[in-house]
Amino acid sequence: MTAIAAAVILVDVLATVFFAITVAYLLIPLRRRLETLGTTRWVSSVIATVAAGIGVVAVLSPLVIIFLLRLDVLLELASLVPDTISFELFGVTFVETVEEIRTVVFSVLRSVGQSVATAAPVLLIKLTLAGFLVFALLLSGDSVGKTLLALVPEEYRFAARALNARCRETLFAIYVLQAATAFGTFFIALAVFWALGYTYVITLSTVAAVLQFIPIVGPSFLLAGMAIYHLAVGEVVAAVLVVFVGGFAIAWLPDILIRPRLAKETADLPGSLYFVGFVGGLLSLGPIGIIAGPLVVALVVEAVNLLGDELNVEDEAPPATSTPTLSDFSTSAESTKDSATDSTEVGN
Repeated sequence: MTAIAAAVILVDVLATVFFAITVAYLLIPLRRRLETLGTTRWVSSVIATVAAGIGVVAVLSPLVIIFLLRLDVLLELASLVPDTISFELFGVTFVETVEEIRTVVFSVLRSVGQSVATAAPVLLIKLTLAGFLVFALLLSGDSVGKTLLALVPEEYRFAARALNARCRETLFAIYVLQAATAFGTFFIALAVFWALGYTYVITLSTVAAVLQFIPIVGPSFLLAGMAIYHLAVGEVVAAVLVVFVGGFAIAWLPDILIRPRLAKETADLPGSLYFVGFVGGLLSLGPIGIIAGPLVVALVVEAVNLLGDELNVEDEAPPATSTPTLSDFSTSAESTKDSATDSTEVGN
């Protein structure tokens, strides 16, 4: 009852709490390792929490750095947009001026800026909450684990320990898969952007790789912006290529090719089940479902395996079949002949 009441009260930060719990769950071995080196639990918890924060900053910082370094290039590209943009649709020619487009763009940017300014304090509070929660769980994680384990009957604690090990392995694999997918996206994007003739292929590939960490949107946001720019300057073929070729190879292929293949190696989970958990969690729970979906599937698989071991269920081997040989036919014929002879002697 208390857990339900807490979930209702904290419904707006449940995703933040869940994310913090998973991060702390993975950092507990690091904290224990630091303790064996002679540091206190408080100091080791602080170091592990700071390491997690540095990891988050390392993932997001390339976008800011690239924006600052390539700002002049972006302004130069914006100056290449013609004063009027015309296109034909169903035999009707539409003409739009840059001023009208600029007015619409500025209106959209103003609206987005207001939304970001409103959401920024909330996001900052959630990040602060996540940091404090990670630190608190690292500081008292062992006692919480022992308390939860004490609630499990003695004869079933082996199952709790097995689920705990599978949970840790799966969470580690999920975060490793996310990083590996972004890494693979960088090289795929590098080849695609080079083949399509773009100049700043490393910059574009880096942005695509970092956006892979953003659920739902991903590299599609970059490709959509590039397609809109190509249409604005009248390069329809380039827009079509970046949407279809880039959308297939950069936005879609890494999730289909890299994630399922590595899921079997890192999480000991079949690629098909991982994909079901990934897509199902994303559609059901939103961004946090990328972690929760595969985790739930992995725990269900582990529970089924434990139940099978408890019931002594084994895979039945198919009956062995052998191909008849010439000697088998000879033996059969001799047996038939002997049987016929015996029958004749009995008759006589």
